[in-house]
Amino acid sequence: MALTATVHHFEVSLSDVDRGVYTSLDFRVAQHPSETTRWMLTRTLAYCLAYEDGIAFSKGGLSSTDEAPIAIRDATGLLVWWIDVGAPSAERLHRASKAARVAVYTHDLAQLRRQTEGQNVHKAETVEIWAIDPSFLDALAAKVGRRARLELTRTDGCLYVTIDGDTLETTLTKTTLAPEA
Repeated sequence: MALTATVHHFEVSLSDVDRGVYTSLDFRVAQHPSETTRWMLTRTLAYCLAYEDGIAFSKGGLSSTDEAPIAIRDATGLLVWWIDVGAPSAERLHRASKAARVAVYTHDLAQLRRQTEGQNVHKAETVEIWAIDPSFLDALAAKVGRRARLELTRTDGCLYVTIDGDTLETTLTKTTLAPEA
């Protein structure tokens, strides 16, 4: 018998001071049986932190190699942002960066660097990498159930998530795929 996805319902009060985005979000995230909670939360946070009109989760789910886990399209349907999660391959990022601007939200920056080191990635210097501390994700995972109400605030590169009266915080590290000096 095949395992089915676990659906998580998130209600998020988003205050992204760094980008000037203030809104309430209400969405569902399907967690595939092979997907870790850490990866699902990274994907959820990426959706919130990149939120703008036209954003959507992939219809193909985790198995889709031709779609970004999260994409932002303009009013005409044109892909504007390809938002990936985890440690996508250099080949995937190469293809994506030829189609749109690319951002990767990862909880394993070292693995992402190993996978892309010495590989050709189109416009590697423009690929935004957002590193999220794995211990922060683990602490959040301990509090998130299938229904969660979050207050999410980003200011001066710090991320604060309030859930059930407790506030967790971490620093978001932004870098690129360009080789480190």
